[in-house]
Amino acid sequence: MTAFMQILGSTKESLRKILVRGEFDEYLDDAEMHCTVRMAEMLEKYTKQLQLNSDESTKDNFLMEEIAVLEETKLIGLPNFLSRTAFLTILQRKLKKISGIPIELVEEKSFTQPDIEKDRSVARVKEMVEMEKLADYTCDPEYMLSWNSLMAEQDMFMNAIARLSGGRNEVCAAAPTAPESVACAVACDEVFWRPSGGRNDVWMAPTAVGDGEFNINGYGEVEIGHLKGYPLIVEQAFDMRMRITAYWKIVLKRMLDNLALHLLFNVQNLVNKEMETEIINEMMGSNHIGSIERFLEESPSLGSRREKLNKSIRVLKQSKDIVSKIMDRIVVYGDNVDY
Repeated sequence: MTAFMQILGSTKESLRKILVRGEFDEYLDDAEMHCTVRMAEMLEKYTKQLQLNSDESTKDNFLMEEIAVLEETKLIGLPNFLSRTAFLTILQRKLKKISGIPIELVEEKSFTQPDIEKDRSVARVKEMVEMEKLADYTCDPEYMLSWNSLMAEQDMFMNAIARLSGGRNEVCAAAPTAPESVACAVACDEVFWRPSGGRNDVWMAPTAVGDGEFNINGYGEVEIGHLKGYPLIVEQAFDMRMRITAYWKIVLKRMLDNLALHLLFNVQNLVNKEMETEIINEMMGSNHIGSIERFLEESPSLGSRREKLNKSIRVLKQSKDIVSKIMDRIVVYGDNVDY
């Protein structure tokens, strides 16, 4: 039992060095034993996959998903209230699209762990995804900052849609003097000056980036030509997309942080607690009576060698006793001793 506990203690210390502290001085040339580095690389790969699979900054079909969902979740009520059901529907679709990525991470063969730990990690990841589907909640102030920044483009965006629908530029107001012109410019967000030679000079809203395109600061360039057929719902769809965009950053950050912390906790827990418990249960449990004795039992070849060594030791001890007696007689009787 003493030998077994020494083996177990040595194993735990080796695993702490490799898995927890990231020390690999004994395996300088074996990259697979540099476990903390490999885990960090896996998390970086996971981060890139999540961002790649959730990137919706495509120019085409901008707001069409939001429009379709909003039309299917209409309620009898005031028109300026967004449907929470619509928001959760789009959020759940996005989560379903990426739900397999974190599961693949914890199931990767390069992250060696017992089957019971792997199953527990998979269950934990599924819980994380299901919790995100359940509600739209965050206490992170970054959400409101990001949403307000994106929504600052809404008036410009709607003006661009109106110009496409009506085929005309939106006139802000007459600007007879410089101070009034400045006030007009502020009211219209971004406008440009078109002089006409008198008091009818006006500030005009700018055109989009290109024919049927619009550049949203903080989001990117999008196609808007297909939206002119939805004048009544496009404003709500824009608001919905910006809310989803701002909240999705929070969701991704939560999933990345939670999974990283979960993996680190699992490794620590495995090395410090569960490994020892599992081994002891395996060796000494009621279903494994005598396992510890069999585990520590010598192999037949080692037993035969040990028996030969023991016989040699007994012969040497006997020889030592005989030589000692002879030496004593020589000392007592001198050279005339009869052997």
